[in-house]
Amino acid sequence: MRWKFGVPPVGNANYAWLQHIFHHLAPHGVAGVVLANGSMSSQQSGEGEIRRAMLETAEDAGVVDCMVAMPGQLFYSTQIPACLWILAKGRSNGQVKKTKLRDRRGEVLFIDARKMGVLVDRTRRELTDEEISRIVSTYHAWRGETDAGEYSDIPGFCKSATLEEIRKHDYVLTPGRYVGAEVQGKDDEGFEDKMRRMTALLFEQTERGVELDAVIRERLEALGYGQAF
Repeated sequence: MRWKFGVPPVGNANYAWLQHIFHHLAPHGVAGVVLANGSMSSQQSGEGEIRRAMLETAEDAGVVDCMVAMPGQLFYSTQIPACLWILAKGRSNGQVKKTKLRDRRGEVLFIDARKMGVLVDRTRRELTDEEISRIVSTYHAWRGETDAGEYSDIPGFCKSATLEEIRKHDYVLTPGRYVGAEVQGKDDEGFEDKMRRMTALLFEQTERGVELDAVIRERLEALGYGQAF
């Protein structure tokens, strides 16, 4: 096939897959592609230039609709974190069920889901239904879908970034660079109250530690290893 955004490097198929999948999209098609995190920031072998072309292309007004950073341990075969690329054609007038979406040219939605998921065993994590719904509903609202609600940036979770902002980051698409830090809840506890509470907790944990030391010593002595103390 003809490489629309640049020739992918030999030995790394990330940008070959992205271009191949985009090539086969329908006029208003959307595709999600799971790739290793390195695909969001790699500058080797011309990958940075391909990424720039995917964002700057005049004909398609940019083909990257959304980037989602995922937590690690989601897969059986590897524990490394991955990312989700959402590519779209016709971002000026895409349609869903005969509903015209808003013009998203010059914008990319970034979602940071790295803190999501619950461990289902020692090595594997799963996203809950509520977490999946949050990611999906955020993307739908950002696209302007009917009945999806109004989109708004949420520090630490999602950000609708302009192409100008992405240029300033040298076309790196790591969501953490854009979403910022999560807003911490307001702390109304006074200094004296907090110190009393934390001091009491420290004493409680210290006492518990002494108790556990005694239990450990007793168990080791029963096994004939008491001389270690």
